[in-house]
Amino acid sequence: MSKANIVVVGSSNMDIFCYTDHLPEPGETLIGDRYWMTLGGKGANQAVGARRLGAEVTLVGRVGDDLFGQRMLDNFSSHGMALDHIQVDREAGSGVALILVDKQAENSLVVVPGANMRIAPADVEAAARVLRAADVLLMQLEIPLETIQRAVDIAHEGDTLCVLNPAPARPLPDVILEKVHLLTPNQSEARVLTGIPADTLEDAEAAGQALLDKGVQTVIITLGAQGALIVRPGETTHVEGVSVDAVDTTGAGDAFTAGLAVALAEGKTLEQASRLANLAGALSATKPGAMPSLPTRDEVEAFAGAP
Repeated sequence: MSKANIVVVGSSNMDIFCYTDHLPEPGETLIGDRYWMTLGGKGANQAVGARRLGAEVTLVGRVGDDLFGQRMLDNFSSHGMALDHIQVDREAGSGVALILVDKQAENSLVVVPGANMRIAPADVEAAARVLRAADVLLMQLEIPLETIQRAVDIAHEGDTLCVLNPAPARPLPDVILEKVHLLTPNQSEARVLTGIPADTLEDAEAAGQALLDKGVQTVIITLGAQGALIVRPGETTHVEGVSVDAVDTTGAGDAFTAGLAVALAEGKTLEQASRLANLAGALSATKPGAMPSLPTRDEVEAFAGAP
């Protein structure tokens, strides 16, 4: 079987984690236990996640002309990813994310996008050849919407499956949704996109149906420990979750999306891909950090075979 070929158009950040007893209320100052810095950004996380799961990955993005940007480039190179379509932006700094994590492994984030919000349609056009030839185009919402729209248009010129992870949540125009083959919101993102609470399986199905009505071909709503709900025209499937002792859920969504994209690029069904994605997401939650917690294919397969 040939390797999955995935193009990610998305963000790269330096993540700064602060660990506290509880997440602060408005106006509250806390004394944290510790902090550490690691590479992240939803685009970079999903690109590295897909690479660790065995795919060939091209990342289209931007980093700042600074120390953080150089560390990002070195990291991509160490994972065997080409740097051809990652621009070094001398007009903006690298993206930074501040992540607070409490004792229950819940988290709260503030993202300063920097160069990520300067990823332009022209950057995507420069990668048009590899994008049209890819099995999957994977995108998130930490970059400009006009860039996402151009990427989707180019993907439709080939046979590339368009997967959009709508995070962080914000309203999306129908002109984008109509060209997305697969949308992967979590429950809160589904609520932002549709106005429908997705706290139960029934409500999540209603939210998924509302997104189908906007033109999306298939919706997979991630449900945390409950797994995922696949919503297709005339059919809804609940894929059970995987139980683990969670340490930090920060990277779980990116691990899920990376696993889903890789499995679909390998020709697996939505149900099979969702099961692999659930395993990857669950494994990620057992380790601290986003990118450092992303599992390898060997780890996922060993976890799948564990009693």
